[in-house]
Amino acid sequence: MAAPLDAPAATTGVSRAVVVALITVATFTDILAYSIAVPVLPDISRRFGASPTVIGLLFASFGLTVLLTSVPMGAVSDRPGRRLPLVGGLVALAAASVLFAFAPGLSWLFAARLTQGAADAITWVVGFAVVADLYNADERGRVIGLVMSGSTAAFLVGPTIGGWLYQTGGPALPYLVVAGLAVITAVGLLLVPLPAHPEAPETTPVLTIATQRPVVICAIAVIVGGGTIAMLEPVLALHFAAALGLGPARIGLVFGVAALVAAVLHPVFGRVADRVGGRTMTLSGLCAIGLALPVLSIIGGLVSAFVVYGAFVVTISMMVAPSLAYMGEAVSHDGRQSFGVAYGLYNCAWAIGLLIGPSVGAAVYERVGFATLVWAWAPFTVVVAGWLWRASTPATVAP
Repeated sequence: MAAPLDAPAATTGVSRAVVVALITVATFTDILAYSIAVPVLPDISRRFGASPTVIGLLFASFGLTVLLTSVPMGAVSDRPGRRLPLVGGLVALAAASVLFAFAPGLSWLFAARLTQGAADAITWVVGFAVVADLYNADERGRVIGLVMSGSTAAFLVGPTIGGWLYQTGGPALPYLVVAGLAVITAVGLLLVPLPAHPEAPETTPVLTIATQRPVVICAIAVIVGGGTIAMLEPVLALHFAAALGLGPARIGLVFGVAALVAAVLHPVFGRVADRVGGRTMTLSGLCAIGLALPVLSIIGGLVSAFVVYGAFVVTISMMVAPSLAYMGEAVSHDGRQSFGVAYGLYNCAWAIGLLIGPSVGAAVYERVGFATLVWAWAPFTVVVAGWLWRASTPATVAP
């Protein structure tokens, strides 16, 4: 008799590798859909007469459904199983892409963008929960790093592929390609065995998990670290253009090389986190980000931009994959396996950082300039990292 689709067969090496490969393709496809919007979506919006403000709201609407969907869908996946939410997220991504391809007006574009945000939340939250189901804490960081490398590659190729497909086949083609990839990946996840869920799944309330000290500490680190990373992306580009006179192509090249560095390092630091612990690497990475921030102010040209920002990305890589491993450790430290809720909370924390970092950073940059911004932001990041380190040590836990 054939094994059920959710049988523990996925714990074997080959089948686990296939599942991880499909999760990597799923996150790659999700980021591809997100990143091709950079060259494609503004042009589509302008064809419908949208103002720059409306285009900005269209981009921002993505984050709304990420926040609203992450924790509920993570909780759902902890109960009946991961397969249905994960496949549903990819179907939603395909539907959103088809909406983008054939949208007859702006309201349809907003509907597509909101659906895309929900699909993104489901794919990442449930995908990493599957990885946590399949691998123990001493392997989880390495595997998460590999998945992150695949998604980072999508950031590298997404805008280029999107622009080329747009010019080749019109505005519908880029999104139809994404829809096809999403459907193929969904079919693959329907066919492979996923980890079995117990007959009496966990019903730990979300609030109970969200108030655990290790989960709170990880979430705060992600908000501050993710906010810092998100702050730098627009502000650094503005600084490169205004102070260094770099054009869009050269700025894109600097960020592209940095993304390549990150893609290589994610599995490396994930593996280190397996050995020394996700908590140690996450908080060390957050501290390193703060210490390295002022160095960005010495960038004086294209060559130094490649070298200095490429080196700075090492500190980002020290935190990103280890923080995902840390959240898995945080929720399972007392024997719970509510990985869906855990990564839902992680996604919410990251989204909060994405909302706060760029808005605060851009406002400060506009008033005091880039150098003052990074010198002022740096000590805050270091102090938070130190405070979280003290708060997370056993000696500081109240009896």
